[in-house]
Amino acid sequence: MNDLFGKKKTLIGMVHLLPLPGAPLFQNNFSQTIDRAVGEAKILEKAGFTAVLVENYGDVPFAKEAVDEQTFQAMDEVLKKVRAEVKLPIGVNVLRNDSLSAMKLAHQNGCQFIRVNVLSGGMLTDQGVIEGKAYELLRLRKQLSSKVLILADVLVKHAIPLGKIDVSAVARDTAYRSLADALIVTGAETGKEAGLERLLAVKKAVPDRPLLVGSGININNIHKYLAIADGAIVGTGLKIDNQTTSPISLEKARGLVEVLRNQGIKEPRNQGIKESKK
Repeated sequence: MNDLFGKKKTLIGMVHLLPLPGAPLFQNNFSQTIDRAVGEAKILEKAGFTAVLVENYGDVPFAKEAVDEQTFQAMDEVLKKVRAEVKLPIGVNVLRNDSLSAMKLAHQNGCQFIRVNVLSGGMLTDQGVIEGKAYELLRLRKQLSSKVLILADVLVKHAIPLGKIDVSAVARDTAYRSLADALIVTGAETGKEAGLERLLAVKKAVPDRPLLVGSGININNIHKYLAIADGAIVGTGLKIDNQTTSPISLEKARGLVEVLRNQGIKEPRNQGIKESKK
């Protein structure tokens, strides 16, 4: 499918952006935002991660649907700077669920993947009811002739389903009816561990798609999760004092890779991504 997922475990590090211009918490220093993003991407590369995922985490409160043009342009500039400084594959997540902007940004900046919080169905969130836009997103990718991969959450964190659900059915719909290239399972909130039962259910329901753990990973638990999953997206577990808004610690990033090596889990791929055949 793609060199992001192969014989070795995939380890994607989060680059949580500081507030961007126009956001309520923006501190009127966009250069600082860019510098921190580039610096953290370099740390992840130095530590041996497979890829980085750039996300507008500081832009609370998040847009329910499409972000404004100012946010789009700011993310575009950040991605250009990061792309120029690191050789790792780069992904994009535009919060809360602007998958169309994410696809456009990824495609025009030569990024390899996007994360989509709600690709299929609907979820009740702090932004209100969010519905997936798989129809529009997959047609946009086709129109762009893009090779950007879609990594989609199955029952994403900070959200609850609108009714009784079967996690296995949701996983199958996300993969086979909404055409996600890989699936992500998270805990209830940022930094919270995912449930092993849910992880196993998704793996069993969709055995032919890569599966990532999307929250709560640290050096103490990564072995049990990557015994099941094909990789992980790590954010809070890399931060100083385990605070999501703090900078990434090189020591923690290196430690996570070292744990994989010492515990016999195949360490991350750090060789770039080949084009998808989709």
